[in-house]
Amino acid sequence: MPDLSYSPMATQFDVIIIGGGAAGIGAARRLAVHGASALLLEASSRLGGRAYTQNLGGYQLDLGCEWLHSGDRNAWVGIAEASGFPVDRSDPPWSKAHPSIAEDKDDQEAAWRAYGAWEKRLRAVARGSDRASDALEPGGEWNAYVRAIAGFMSGMAPEVISATDYLAYDDASTGKNWNLPLGYGTLVAASLPPSTALRLATPAERIDLTADGVAVTTRAGTVRAKAAVLTVSTAVLAGDAICLPPGTEPWREAAAALPLGRNEKVFFEIGRDAAFEPGSHAYGNLRDARSAAYSIRPNGWPVIEAFLGGDGARILEVEGPAPGFAHATTELVALFGSDVASALRPLAATSWSRMASIGGAYSCALPGQSQTRARLARPFDFTTAHGAHDSGHRGADEIMAALRHRQGKAA
Repeated sequence: MPDLSYSPMATQFDVIIIGGGAAGIGAARRLAVHGASALLLEASSRLGGRAYTQNLGGYQLDLGCEWLHSGDRNAWVGIAEASGFPVDRSDPPWSKAHPSIAEDKDDQEAAWRAYGAWEKRLRAVARGSDRASDALEPGGEWNAYVRAIAGFMSGMAPEVISATDYLAYDDASTGKNWNLPLGYGTLVAASLPPSTALRLATPAERIDLTADGVAVTTRAGTVRAKAAVLTVSTAVLAGDAICLPPGTEPWREAAAALPLGRNEKVFFEIGRDAAFEPGSHAYGNLRDARSAAYSIRPNGWPVIEAFLGGDGARILEVEGPAPGFAHATTELVALFGSDVASALRPLAATSWSRMASIGGAYSCALPGQSQTRARLARPFDFTTAHGAHDSGHRGADEIMAALRHRQGKAA
């Protein structure tokens, strides 16, 4: 244990923020408005969490979150515009099927109808078992397609998806999906207030309550503050990477009931002229639960992005990037013909499920556990845990209210 009296980390702050993803940055922005001094500790060597834009081949590729879902009420839209980031409000590529694909329109329509019927049956299931798989049609011809779409949405198989939780997201969505040409990750990482002290590659190892606040232990030493906001993923919170104070077991249990699903991407560069329509979309095998959704030449770039969820993403998690590229290539050849194989060069593949500091993608409530999101958001003494920008914003407000209450009692 280092001598903390000489450690540069042994500094008093109003608030320590643990986690530098969208929630942590949202909390930092709100604390800056309150005029509170804050230190953000991030385990990885960069900001953003699953918001990660990387320049590969000259293309700003979003390896994680990419779309401003419910853009007409998404806080990041206002942040982007205030920061000079352009927002593309045009229809997303999945609204424009690639014109040259020789697909069976009848099958495609039947698959969509099957998915819509499954969603309708979820209403009844939510009042019963709450297990989304119970809404599948027994022996249904398009169940694999439904599984694939559920995997895109939640990263999980229907057997472990709460119907209530799934519908809550669906009901809340406004259907406006906008894009950031400079990258979602670029925006998130650029949005940390300059007043917030930052320590990258500094994972929190232990959080203790003290007489006047909290102490957070890291490999670089221990830092103290009046309060802390914990914005790590549910996988990290439910695990043992951070030793939390006694009494926080209900928060760990709530996090375990909101596991992270699997969602991954592979990117191809189109290496020669090929008949790919810019800004279009294609879906793989309608009868394979591992199918990917393909964004073709986004922003006009010579790139194809394959998005995989659930069973499809498991290929990358378990087998690695090479089998993921092979799977996507097989689907693209089936869609566009054998000639395209020689035109595609693997460019990048993600591995969110393998990252210890994140551990997956979207969180999804287990059947019967949708109420745990509210439990996870409750403050513990002066420490809160939750996810995404708005939760970080709310956590910051709750912390400042608690500190004002504490100061009032001490006066």
